[in-house]
Amino acid sequence: MESFRKNTLLEALGIEIVEVSAGKVVATMPVDERTRQPLGVLHGGASVALAETVASIGAYELVDKEKEIVVGLEINANHIRSVREGNVTATGTVLHRGRTTMVWDIKIVDEEDRLVSVSRCTIAILPKKQ
Repeated sequence: MESFRKNTLLEALGIEIVEVSAGKVVATMPVDERTRQPLGVLHGGASVALAETVASIGAYELVDKEKEIVVGLEINANHIRSVREGNVTATGTVLHRGRTTMVWDIKIVDEEDRLVSVSRCTIAILPKKQ
């Protein structure tokens, strides 16, 4: 999985993939100088990047990799609680698995398992160009 992260946003933000199974992905991200906004709390954009990463990896694991690719189509997020330090953990689960789209639910929690952010991400499934 390390080669998958190299020179990407995952590496820049310190995102680590913890678990990948059919319809579920878990990843962590540090709350540090890379992911905080100027007031010293976790940046909402970093949370959204973590959420879309989880959904995209999960969707990719469910498609025919020889024939299909996946891309984010839409994402929304509600930020519930601020975090100043430590790590956050995102758990994404597939809600809908269609022929051309998937919908993923992503919950991000802090180290005390308190809800930080919730997202819903729609992933487009596209034919791979030969």
